[in-house]
Amino acid sequence: MNFNELHHQKKPLLIANVWDATSAIIAQQSGYQALGTSSAAIAAMLGYDDGEMMSFDELLYIVKRIKTVSHLPLSVDLEAGFGESADKIVENLKQLSCLGVVGVNLEDSKIVNGVRQLTDATVFANKLKQVRLKLNLEGHPLFFNIRTDTFLLNHEQALQETLYRGQLYAKSGADSLFVPCITQSNDIKTITNEVALPLNVMCVPNLPDFEQLKSLGVSRISMGNFIHATVHSQLKTLMLTIMSQQSFNEVFSHESH
Repeated sequence: MNFNELHHQKKPLLIANVWDATSAIIAQQSGYQALGTSSAAIAAMLGYDDGEMMSFDELLYIVKRIKTVSHLPLSVDLEAGFGESADKIVENLKQLSCLGVVGVNLEDSKIVNGVRQLTDATVFANKLKQVRLKLNLEGHPLFFNIRTDTFLLNHEQALQETLYRGQLYAKSGADSLFVPCITQSNDIKTITNEVALPLNVMCVPNLPDFEQLKSLGVSRISMGNFIHATVHSQLKTLMLTIMSQQSFNEVFSHESH
């Protein structure tokens, strides 16, 4: 089953969001069907804030390491594309495609002066259309998971704006629609009914369980940076415990040791 087909199977694709070679190996050993990078997790691992603060070359290196250790289909979170022009974004995407990456996330918001803002929908859709056309002409048919940040940014008319953007992006080359921070069943069902794209939702508090999401028509479930954040919270707790107890007992207290 190829990456596109994974979005049309009987149950939602649960994609493992990874940030380095080790997390990719663990996800593969755990039986996941596909991997997706988390831009926020990779940025944090490298000591950056999220929002294209790291360089594309740094991201590319991490992607290379992940591809080296895993044979699973890999989608890369490219944020807003790491480039202002369609040509620059295409250049970046071609490098990913040449590594064997099968898909990418592109988002319709950018961080400007420290604040994330929605990009004008028409401007974004036109750029998306240009990028898709150029890639297809050059033989790089990547799967485009297009993220809209309407719910993430608490847009006043989040559902209506999502429907508008989703329908517009469907006509502009999107293969699926990613709506982070959506949690209400009625909103999810409305989108799956009215936007002709597979819907991707993300791990957030109060998200319905996977069986409910399946019944609502969701096609893809991702983790964002929350798994990475949880792992590092546990690491911080362990480091503090070692310092306070002046002992390594806690390191070996887990039954797996």
